[in-house]
Amino acid sequence: MAKPASRPIYFSFFMFTVDMRPDDAAYSQVLINHIRALTEIGYDGFDLPIPPKPTMDHQAEVESYIRLKRRFDEAGLKNVRFTTNVGATRDFDPTSPVADTRRAALAYFKSRVDITSVLGGETVMAGPIIFPYGVFPTNEEGIPLWSDLLQDWLAPRYELATSVIAELADYATEKGVKLAIEPVDHWETPAPNMVSDVLDFLKGVDSATAGLTVDCAHVMLGSDGPVAYERDIQTTIAQKRLHYVHISSLDRGSFDDTWIPWDTFLRPILPAYQGPFLLEVFNAIPAFQNSLRQTRRKFWVPGEDTPEAGWPSAYDIARDGLAILQNQFQRLSAL
Repeated sequence: MAKPASRPIYFSFFMFTVDMRPDDAAYSQVLINHIRALTEIGYDGFDLPIPPKPTMDHQAEVESYIRLKRRFDEAGLKNVRFTTNVGATRDFDPTSPVADTRRAALAYFKSRVDITSVLGGETVMAGPIIFPYGVFPTNEEGIPLWSDLLQDWLAPRYELATSVIAELADYATEKGVKLAIEPVDHWETPAPNMVSDVLDFLKGVDSATAGLTVDCAHVMLGSDGPVAYERDIQTTIAQKRLHYVHISSLDRGSFDDTWIPWDTFLRPILPAYQGPFLLEVFNAIPAFQNSLRQTRRKFWVPGEDTPEAGWPSAYDIARDGLAILQNQFQRLSAL
């Protein structure tokens, strides 16, 4: 394998928060401190969660992120690159049989494209944007749908979402933003779970602006296997639809001793992919304790938590993860 050029490595703010609180100037300084520290460690950019604000007008949200970006710029972070993490919800569901809900979803996602464009940098909007994250369907009696019943339920819903995502892709193209749809494992969401699921869906979307995020944790927990994975990655690359690559341990924690199959995961990606790699750690902050059933201790956050002797900080995990991924790049480039 030829030696790759320097590859951009980003860090996820899921280590710290699920809400950037863009109108909170004091909290913006906390974010700025983290960005400065992690940039000094060696990161090229950051992935920022952009949660829904159901009671807030979309344009007002966009304007709040314009103000946040201005604070970043004034703090000397103008050249820092950002991507965004966005998800579908019950209220903003592109697969809903209710037309008004689909229209609301389109407006919501367009506002997220605007926010991604405002933040600038790599201009990738990633996440589970087809089906609402963590919402599992049931029948009229409230019994969950699985297996054949689930697949039968999914098919018409995928079809309903096609025109929404196609229109969103056209809008994102105008804004210079790539849509990186993330297949998420079946422990977290009903669909799409595999790279092939997203590829099948995208057969109905002409624009390659709509592409994929590939996350090694989800691949390990929800894919068919290494042969299918390599085939699907090759197809994704051939279609110019591989827009983001996430590196995450199965427990969403540290990277120093992990089940990540580096060779199997990275080999199909490295020769042709030049985009960002995201190190994604879901810290044991309140937002993730129940949803991800966090059992490990929180990585203490410098400037926010009391240091805990004998336990790593968020910056320790970030520093070690960066070194480990860079070493994997170097090792694979030498083979």
